[in-house]
Amino acid sequence: MSINTERDVEANLQIGPTDIGMVRLFVLTDQLEIPMDFTPEEADEIAEEIRAAAAAARKVKPRGKR
Repeated sequence: MSINTERDVEANLQIGPTDIGMVRLFVLTDQLEIPMDFTPEEADEIAEEIRAAAAAARKVKPRGKR
């Protein structure tokens, strides 16, 4: 499986601070709960990666619209 492999899975993503100063990404599906805690600095790095991926995705021509 790669980043380009599509899956038919529904998930809920929650993002927020914890009471110990971490940033939690919480993924919830009907079968799994995945809490991922990051330092604020790590969360900033993740946010930068998301922004960079969004910018790159804007440059991709969707299939069928070439």
